[in-house]
Amino acid sequence: MIDLLNSVPMYLICGLIILFVALVCVVFMVRAYRAGIAIGMDRKKLKYAVTSSITFSILPSIGILLGVIALSGSLGTPWPWLRLSVIGALHYETQVAEAAAEQVGMSQLSASAMTPQAFATIALLMSVCIIWGMVLSFFFNKRYLKKLQKNAQTDQKTKKEGFGDTAMTAMFIGLVSAYLGSYIGNFVSGKGMFTFQGDYLPIIVAAVSALTMAIFTYFAEKKHLVWLESFSIAGSMLVGMIAAVLI
Repeated sequence: MIDLLNSVPMYLICGLIILFVALVCVVFMVRAYRAGIAIGMDRKKLKYAVTSSITFSILPSIGILLGVIALSGSLGTPWPWLRLSVIGALHYETQVAEAAAEQVGMSQLSASAMTPQAFATIALLMSVCIIWGMVLSFFFNKRYLKKLQKNAQTDQKTKKEGFGDTAMTAMFIGLVSAYLGSYIGNFVSGKGMFTFQGDYLPIIVAAVSALTMAIFTYFAEKKHLVWLESFSIAGSMLVGMIAAVLI
Protein backbone atom coordinates (compact mmCIF):
# COMPACT_ATOMS: atom_id res chain seq x y z
CA MET A 1 0.00 0.00 0.00
CA ILE A 2 2.81 2.43 0.82
CA ASP A 3 4.29 1.75 -2.64
CA LEU A 4 0.98 2.76 -4.23
CA LEU A 5 0.82 5.93 -2.16
CA ASN A 6 4.36 6.82 -3.30
CA SER A 7 3.76 5.84 -6.94
CA VAL A 8 4.44 8.06 -9.98
CA PRO A 9 0.72 8.77 -10.66
CA MET A 10 0.29 10.04 -7.10
CA TYR A 11 3.32 12.33 -7.50
CA LEU A 12 1.98 13.60 -10.84
CA ILE A 13 -1.51 14.32 -9.53
CA CYS A 14 -0.34 16.06 -6.35
CA GLY A 15 2.61 17.77 -8.06
CA LEU A 16 0.44 19.32 -10.79
CA ILE A 17 -1.98 20.74 -8.21
CA ILE A 18 0.88 22.21 -6.17
CA LEU A 19 2.45 23.68 -9.33
CA PHE A 20 -0.87 25.31 -10.29
CA VAL A 21 -1.26 26.87 -6.83
CA ALA A 22 2.36 28.09 -6.91
CA LEU A 23 1.79 29.75 -10.29
CA VAL A 24 -1.37 31.45 -8.97
CA CYS A 25 0.67 32.80 -6.03
CA VAL A 26 3.32 34.21 -8.39
CA VAL A 27 0.66 35.85 -10.58
CA PHE A 28 -1.02 37.48 -7.58
CA MET A 29 2.32 38.63 -6.17
CA VAL A 30 3.32 40.33 -9.44
CA ARG A 31 -0.12 41.93 -9.85
CA ALA A 32 -0.12 43.14 -6.24
CA TYR A 33 3.36 44.69 -6.65
CA ARG A 34 2.32 46.46 -9.86
CA ALA A 35 -0.90 47.68 -8.23
CA GLY A 36 1.13 49.09 -5.33
CA ILE A 37 3.37 50.99 -7.73
CA ALA A 38 0.33 52.25 -9.65
CA ILE A 39 -1.26 53.81 -6.55
CA GLY A 40 2.03 55.44 -5.53
CA MET A 41 3.29 53.18 -2.76
CA ASP A 42 6.93 53.49 -1.76
CA ARG A 43 9.10 50.93 -3.60
CA LYS A 44 11.23 50.42 -0.49
CA LYS A 45 8.17 49.48 1.56
CA LEU A 46 7.02 47.10 -1.16
CA LYS A 47 10.43 45.43 -1.26
CA TYR A 48 10.43 45.22 2.54
CA ALA A 49 7.03 43.51 2.41
CA VAL A 50 8.42 40.96 -0.05
CA THR A 51 11.59 40.22 1.93
CA SER A 52 9.78 40.04 5.27
CA SER A 53 7.21 37.67 3.74
CA ILE A 54 10.00 35.44 2.46
CA THR A 55 11.66 35.23 5.87
CA PHE A 56 8.28 34.69 7.51
CA SER A 57 7.60 31.78 5.14
CA ILE A 58 10.94 29.99 5.32
CA LEU A 59 11.11 29.29 9.06
CA PRO A 60 7.53 27.95 9.43
CA SER A 61 8.11 25.78 6.37
CA ILE A 62 10.64 23.82 8.42
CA GLY A 63 7.85 22.71 10.73
CA ILE A 64 5.66 21.91 7.73
CA LEU A 65 8.47 19.80 6.25
CA LEU A 66 8.67 17.86 9.49
CA GLY A 67 4.92 17.32 9.29
CA VAL A 68 5.24 15.93 5.76
CA ILE A 69 7.96 13.57 6.95
CA ALA A 70 5.88 12.46 9.94
CA LEU A 71 2.78 11.72 7.84
CA SER A 72 4.66 10.20 4.90
CA GLY A 73 5.35 7.03 6.87
CA SER A 74 1.65 6.14 6.88
CA LEU A 75 0.11 8.18 4.02
CA GLY A 76 3.00 8.29 1.57
CA THR A 77 4.85 11.45 0.58
CA PRO A 78 2.67 13.00 -2.21
CA TRP A 79 -0.56 13.34 -0.21
CA PRO A 80 0.89 15.02 2.92
CA TRP A 81 3.01 17.18 0.60
CA LEU A 82 -0.16 18.32 -1.19
CA ARG A 83 -2.18 18.86 1.99
CA LEU A 84 0.49 20.88 3.79
CA SER A 85 1.54 22.85 0.71
CA VAL A 86 -1.85 24.18 -0.38
CA ILE A 87 -4.28 24.84 2.47
CA GLY A 88 -3.60 22.38 5.28
CA ALA A 89 -2.17 23.04 8.74
CA LEU A 90 0.15 20.70 10.59
CA HIS A 91 -1.98 20.29 13.72
CA TYR A 92 -5.17 19.94 11.68
CA GLU A 93 -3.89 17.31 9.24
CA THR A 94 -2.46 15.01 11.91
CA GLN A 95 -5.53 15.23 14.16
CA VAL A 96 -8.05 14.62 11.37
CA ALA A 97 -5.97 11.80 9.88
CA GLU A 98 -5.78 10.05 13.24
CA ALA A 99 -9.49 10.56 13.91
CA ALA A 100 -10.41 9.18 10.48
CA ALA A 101 -8.08 6.21 11.00
CA GLU A 102 -9.88 5.35 14.24
CA GLN A 103 -13.27 5.49 12.50
CA VAL A 104 -12.22 2.98 9.85
CA GLY A 105 -11.05 0.54 12.53
CA MET A 106 -7.32 1.29 12.65
CA SER A 107 -5.83 1.32 16.13
CA GLN A 108 -3.30 3.91 14.97
CA LEU A 109 -2.26 5.71 11.81
CA SER A 110 0.29 3.33 10.32
CA ALA A 111 1.34 2.06 6.90
CA SER A 112 1.09 -1.60 7.96
CA ALA A 113 -2.66 -1.33 8.63
CA MET A 114 -3.45 1.00 5.71
CA THR A 115 -5.90 -0.17 3.04
CA PRO A 116 -7.21 1.56 -0.11
CA GLN A 117 -10.59 2.07 1.57
CA ALA A 118 -8.96 3.49 4.69
CA PHE A 119 -6.78 5.89 2.72
CA ALA A 120 -9.75 7.05 0.61
CA THR A 121 -11.74 7.78 3.78
CA ILE A 122 -8.83 9.57 5.48
CA ALA A 123 -8.00 11.64 2.40
CA LEU A 124 -11.65 12.58 1.83
CA LEU A 125 -12.18 13.64 5.44
CA MET A 126 -8.95 15.67 5.48
CA SER A 127 -10.13 17.52 2.37
CA VAL A 128 -13.82 18.06 3.12
CA CYS A 129 -13.33 19.34 6.67
CA ILE A 130 -11.10 22.24 5.62
CA ILE A 131 -12.72 23.50 2.39
CA TRP A 132 -15.39 25.60 4.07
CA GLY A 133 -13.18 28.65 4.49
CA MET A 134 -12.76 28.84 0.71
CA VAL A 135 -16.40 28.02 -0.02
CA LEU A 136 -17.78 30.62 2.40
CA SER A 137 -15.29 33.23 1.15
CA PHE A 138 -16.40 32.62 -2.42
CA PHE A 139 -20.04 33.35 -1.60
CA PHE A 140 -19.87 35.88 1.23
CA ASN A 141 -16.45 37.59 1.21
CA LYS A 142 -17.44 40.51 -1.03
CA ARG A 143 -20.43 41.40 1.14
CA TYR A 144 -18.39 40.93 4.33
CA LEU A 145 -15.59 43.15 2.97
CA LYS A 146 -18.02 45.98 2.31
CA LYS A 147 -19.32 45.68 5.86
CA LEU A 148 -15.78 45.75 7.27
CA GLN A 149 -14.93 48.86 5.27
CA LYS A 150 -18.09 50.59 6.46
CA ASN A 151 -17.36 49.66 10.09
CA ALA A 152 -13.75 50.80 9.73
CA GLN A 153 -14.87 54.24 8.57
CA THR A 154 -17.29 54.51 11.48
CA ASP A 155 -14.69 53.33 14.00
CA GLN A 156 -12.16 55.78 12.59
CA LYS A 157 -14.52 58.66 13.26
CA THR A 158 -15.41 57.49 16.75
CA LYS A 159 -11.82 56.29 17.40
CA LYS A 160 -13.11 52.98 18.72
CA GLU A 161 -11.68 49.55 18.08
CA GLY A 162 -13.62 47.76 15.34
CA PHE A 163 -15.64 44.62 15.89
CA GLY A 164 -13.38 42.70 13.51
CA ASP A 165 -10.30 43.44 15.65
CA THR A 166 -12.13 42.48 18.83
CA ALA A 167 -13.52 39.29 17.30
CA MET A 168 -10.11 38.26 15.95
CA THR A 169 -8.47 38.84 19.34
CA ALA A 170 -11.20 36.88 21.11
CA MET A 171 -10.94 34.03 18.60
CA PHE A 172 -7.17 33.87 18.98
CA ILE A 173 -7.36 33.84 22.78
CA GLY A 174 -10.02 31.11 22.61
CA LEU A 175 -7.89 29.02 20.27
CA VAL A 176 -4.81 29.31 22.46
CA SER A 177 -6.87 28.57 25.59
CA ALA A 178 -8.32 25.45 23.97
CA TYR A 179 -4.89 24.08 23.15
CA LEU A 180 -3.44 24.96 26.54
CA GLY A 181 -6.47 23.37 28.20
CA SER A 182 -5.93 20.16 26.26
CA TYR A 183 -2.25 20.13 27.19
CA ILE A 184 -3.03 20.58 30.89
CA GLY A 185 -5.83 18.01 30.67
CA ASN A 186 -3.54 15.39 29.14
CA PHE A 187 -0.95 16.11 31.81
CA VAL A 188 -3.42 15.82 34.69
CA SER A 189 -5.12 12.74 33.24
CA GLY A 190 -1.72 11.05 33.27
CA LYS A 191 -1.84 11.32 37.08
CA GLY A 192 1.42 13.18 37.07
CA MET A 193 0.56 16.49 38.69
CA PHE A 194 3.44 16.18 41.16
CA THR A 195 5.33 13.16 39.83
CA PHE A 196 5.87 14.34 36.20
CA GLN A 197 4.38 11.12 34.85
CA GLY A 198 1.83 12.91 32.62
CA ASP A 199 2.43 14.33 29.16
CA TYR A 200 4.15 17.55 30.18
CA LEU A 201 6.08 18.13 26.93
CA PRO A 202 3.40 20.29 25.19
CA ILE A 203 3.13 22.54 28.27
CA ILE A 204 6.87 23.15 28.35
CA VAL A 205 7.03 23.76 24.60
CA ALA A 206 4.14 26.25 24.83
CA ALA A 207 5.89 28.07 27.68
CA VAL A 208 9.21 28.20 25.81
CA SER A 209 7.47 29.49 22.67
CA ALA A 210 5.58 32.16 24.66
CA LEU A 211 8.81 33.28 26.36
CA THR A 212 10.54 33.50 22.99
CA MET A 213 7.69 35.61 21.61
CA ALA A 214 7.90 37.88 24.66
CA ILE A 215 11.62 38.41 24.03
CA PHE A 216 10.99 39.27 20.38
CA THR A 217 8.22 41.69 21.38
CA TYR A 218 10.44 43.34 24.02
CA PHE A 219 13.25 44.09 21.58
CA ALA A 220 10.83 45.16 18.82
CA GLU A 221 8.83 47.57 21.02
CA LYS A 222 11.25 48.67 23.75
CA LYS A 223 14.50 48.66 21.79
CA HIS A 224 12.82 49.79 18.55
CA LEU A 225 14.16 46.86 16.54
CA VAL A 226 11.03 46.75 14.40
CA TRP A 227 12.58 44.38 11.85
CA LEU A 228 12.42 41.60 14.46
CA GLU A 229 8.63 41.51 14.12
CA SER A 230 9.07 39.70 10.80
CA PHE A 231 10.86 36.87 12.62
CA SER A 232 8.87 36.71 15.86
CA ILE A 233 6.25 34.06 15.00
CA ALA A 234 8.57 31.95 12.90
CA GLY A 235 11.36 32.23 15.49
CA SER A 236 9.02 31.25 18.32
CA MET A 237 7.88 28.19 16.36
CA LEU A 238 11.45 27.15 15.63
CA VAL A 239 12.64 27.59 19.23
CA GLY A 240 9.59 25.64 20.46
CA MET A 241 10.40 22.80 18.05
CA ILE A 242 14.03 22.74 19.19
CA ALA A 243 12.88 22.66 22.81
CA ALA A 244 10.64 19.67 22.04
CA VAL A 245 13.53 17.78 20.44
CA LEU A 246 15.95 18.55 23.29
CA ILE A 247 13.45 17.67 26.03
